[in-house]
Amino acid sequence: MKISEMKNIGVVNEEKLAQVGINTPDELRKLGTEQAFLKIRHLVDDGACLHLLYGLEGAILDIPKRELSERRKSELRDFFRHLN
Repeated sequence: MKISEMKNIGVVNEEKLAQVGINTPDELRKLGTEQAFLKIRHLVDDGACLHLLYGLEGAILDIPKRELSERRKSELRDFFRHLN
């Protein structure tokens, strides 16, 4: 499976992930949502937003990002807020 075939990850985000050395779904799962996001934000897209963070989490969990639990969304929002 290609990363772009994962839920919430299209060709654009697949390219961003590839630019930071994440080329397979397993690599993304092993690294985790927050660390993958930090790599993209620091190395490729300093404007990476909360929706990308949600999308990465949904991809790892194999669910649409809108189906993330409110608790997990809150954790991710806190993580994102502390980056700024």
